[in-house]
Amino acid sequence: MGEFTTTIERRLCQAKRGLDEARSVGDDYLADTLTAEIEDLRRLADDHGVLLTR
Repeated sequence: MGEFTTTIERRLCQAKRGLDEARSVGDDYLADTLTAEIEDLRRLADDHGVLLTR
């Protein structure tokens, strides 16, 4: 499960950085897309009992 958790955390980190960048340049579509991805990753982690550290 370690690699699964690491992958989810890595993808969350990337999505959060992308979201910050999208917001800073005013790209609402990308911000909405990344927000949905973050929600999906959090749901996936929750479904599998993964406690997120970030």
